[in-house]
Amino acid sequence: MTDALDYARTLVAIPSVSRDSNAAVSDVAEGHLRSLGFQIERQEFLDPHGVPKVNVIGRKGPKRRGGLAYFCHTDVVPADSWSVQAHGPFEPTVRDERLYGRGSCDMKGSLACMLAAADRLQNIDLQAPLYVVCTADEEVGFHGARQVADSSEIYRQIVAGQSCAIIGEPTGLDVVYAHKGIYGFRVIARGRAAHSSTRHGINANLAMIPFLMEMKQIHDETLQDPAWRNDEFDPPWISWNIGINDHHCAVNITAPESVCTVYFRPMPGQDPDGLVERARHIAERCGVDFQLECRGLPLYADPNSEFIRETLKIVGREKAKTVGYGTDGVCFTELKQILVLGPGSIQQAHTDDEWISLEQLASGTTAYEQMIRRWCVS
Repeated sequence: MTDALDYARTLVAIPSVSRDSNAAVSDVAEGHLRSLGFQIERQEFLDPHGVPKVNVIGRKGPKRRGGLAYFCHTDVVPADSWSVQAHGPFEPTVRDERLYGRGSCDMKGSLACMLAAADRLQNIDLQAPLYVVCTADEEVGFHGARQVADSSEIYRQIVAGQSCAIIGEPTGLDVVYAHKGIYGFRVIARGRAAHSSTRHGINANLAMIPFLMEMKQIHDETLQDPAWRNDEFDPPWISWNIGINDHHCAVNITAPESVCTVYFRPMPGQDPDGLVERARHIAERCGVDFQLECRGLPLYADPNSEFIRETLKIVGREKAKTVGYGTDGVCFTELKQILVLGPGSIQQAHTDDEWISLEQLASGTTAYEQMIRRWCVS
């Protein structure tokens, strides 16, 4: 029997930064799942930059309604600024009761816990299906999760059976019943570069300024209008974040292009698509190009549901909570019984010395084992 630490070591040791392919780590995850008796569906696709990516979707147990579905991602953020001198980011190292390495917390440690839990129950007959879904590109736009939602046959089984679902992102094993969505768009104003002392240039920023003024008005509105606030979350607003860039290389050249990006995080019960359309109309009126970059709805489950209540009992918590970050769950909103729960602290995710405690790996394995027993065995 393999424990979570051993599984985590094998996964962390394989670089899978989002800008590169995750095929190698997916091969290892697939091999582990096959050895545990899972039937596998493998999705291979190219990301928007033409890089090969892989999703691995596994099912074990009978084809019937219910059961438990676990979701994770196998990509990690870059480790270019890794600060630990004793070892590299893809050299998993145990020190001071912690496993160090890129992805140890976010979120290969979580997948390791689910594999170890399934390993513990390998010889027990499941009465309902257990699903494990490993996606690519969660860190850079949920490309893998969208592929799963759009074209995975096993995912259709999960939806049809309305399985209880876990997003295994790090929560310190707290139960999260809701998180914000993520929307983003890009607006581009075109000009013509020339020496600013001549009449030949067109400064793209002049077309962008009126658009930016209206984006500022929307920013202020989302802080003041109760329709864009939800006190279940911290912060309780949608964080209308405006970025600008004209790639200006010299002060005496008219800017040939000006770019504005807006990313915001809608909450349940709000109308983010209406806000996007409003920005699109403003862009048309200002004569600038509008491009929708990403669209992910908030995740929400009834905090008083039986699934939430029973999970709280399993992990020994009194109350479920919300978080401000997003997960692959933005693509899985067809699932009505869904929550976020995983080992490790989000404060360690993406850090220059990323780690997960050995205690969390052990506790995470036990929690997942008990959840499998509750929804797949009993």
